Amino acid sequence: MLQSSHRLTVAMMPNLSHLAINGGAKAVKQALPPMYPGGMRVGAEEEEAVIEVIRSKRLFRYYGPNPGKSKTDELETAFSARIGARHALAVSSGSAALVCALIALGAGPGDEVIVPAYTWIASASAVLAAGAVPILAEVDESLTLDPADVARKITRHTRVIMAVHMRGAPCNMDGLSALARQHGIKLLEDVAQAAGASYRGAHLGSIGHAGAFSFQYNKIITCGEGGMVTTNDFELFRRTAMYHDVIGGIRNGVPPAKILPGVNLRMSELQAAVALVQFRRLDSLLAEMRQHNHALKASMADVSRRKGITFRKQNDAEGDTDICLVFYLPQPATAQRVVAALAAEGLPATVLHRPGYGDYHVYCNWLPIVDKRTWSVNGGPWRWHEGPVEYPRDQCPRTLDLLSRAVHIDISPDLTRENIEEMAAALNKVLDALA
Repeated sequence: MLQSSHRLTVAMMPNLSHLAINGGAKAVKQALPPMYPGGMRVGAEEEEAVIEVIRSKRLFRYYGPNPGKSKTDELETAFSARIGARHALAVSSGSAALVCALIALGAGPGDEVIVPAYTWIASASAVLAAGAVPILAEVDESLTLDPADVARKITRHTRVIMAVHMRGAPCNMDGLSALARQHGIKLLEDVAQAAGASYRGAHLGSIGHAGAFSFQYNKIITCGEGGMVTTNDFELFRRTAMYHDVIGGIRNGVPPAKILPGVNLRMSELQAAVALVQFRRLDSLLAEMRQHNHALKASMADVSRRKGITFRKQNDAEGDTDICLVFYLPQPATAQRVVAALAAEGLPATVLHRPGYGDYHVYCNWLPIVDKRTWSVNGGPWRWHEGPVEYPRDQCPRTLDLLSRAVHIDISPDLTRENIEEMAAALNKVLDALA
């Protein structure tokens, strides 16, 4: 429901009377599809893949009552080949992928991991789960880590830089890779929202020391839950495998004297069966989202030029997944008015940060982390850190400024030509009047 404060006074501005928020006709007349790219394609192939596993009674990747190929093995082989990483390890979730990778990279008590101030809270929570302390860095106009601010945040305790390819867009991997090399720091790619994306011809997840993917339902391809760790380093792969499975070292030929304790974060054969089918859909999903996004941007060329509207910076336009359209307006108040007017036109849009709205993608809303809450009285990684670490709500002002002016629109692969035309009409109509 639109708040009354967003309604415009037609008597004061009669040229705005055509906007739906002021009683005009809606531009978007057909319902838009929900933003579950792979999830909306789940169908007979996924069903058949699951039935095949159930009939085999082999629900566990390593054994069952009858011999046969493991779906999880198949998924790992296909994934590593597609991503261009030598090794891939399927795990139970995207968060599990991050935790396994961080621990395999050696992050633990006394260490710091640099994370962007704009990412899903799971990125920072995984750092805590590994026993390390998250250190927040600003994002730039790409909404991914700003290498310049990362450089300012590096200390002698920094173990890992976490490059989150946020909203399907690649980070500045040249800048971050150079920093990692210069300081002897590990580089972990969080590719949860960017499966299939690339940077200068290299697939995301194959550039850093390790990559972490998610197959949660909101992601581009999905099996409901599930994740993947990728790496080109065999020893790092074995360390990841050890942690994700209590006998992962035995299964992967680690000498007994070097086996480390692990937990169980394995993927099931049912998850892998669905993920394998979804994986085969990845290229077509990306192609459709890219086509739709490019069409919308092209339709906005004139109004964006006239109104001084800028689009999110792309570190590699060809490698972007184009899962969303993001543009910046000059003031937060303008962005909020535009979003309210677009909603009235039938086009859902969001401002990426509004004070008082608890979006867990924005660091100041990560209350369990910024308040340094712990499960036990003597727990928490801050206890072992040298010197205090605090998280003031205003510590990343550039990030908050960018997000408060950023308008975000989902780009579903299931949009029709008519959907795109109506969305373009709504955007041009509203921006021409209000921007």
